[in-house]
Amino acid sequence: MASIVETLDIDRPVAHTYAVWADVERWPEFLHHVERVERTGDRTFHWWLRVAGAEKAFEAELTELVPDQRIAWKTLGGVDHAGVVTFHETSDTTSRVALQIEYQPDGFVEHLGAITNLDHVLANYDLGQFKALAES
Repeated sequence: MASIVETLDIDRPVAHTYAVWADVERWPEFLHHVERVERTGDRTFHWWLRVAGAEKAFEAELTELVPDQRIAWKTLGGVDHAGVVTFHETSDTTSRVALQIEYQPDGFVEHLGAITNLDHVLANYDLGQFKALAES
């Protein structure tokens, strides 16, 4: 398994930051490899990804939703991936987002990304995109 842990400070209150991330169907706006997310149930979603030119699709489930604090998810088959994002109030007007992802690299490109820490670079890029969206 490969692990990614990254944090980022956002110049917006934690309630706003949580609300932006909690809108799962907006994830393609800040997760560069996510093509589309479509709700299939109360807590389940179908994902379409493009990673290094390869397309993947899978079902995922939100396993935990704690307003203004925590969102966790896991895949339901095919791709082995789970994650959690936590939201921390740093002041009345700022928050910290902590992202943790565990995944099983699949194929040469994903193994290379895990070995070279490219997956961390991409996670930081995505968090930067999220920051821009949340602060706009």
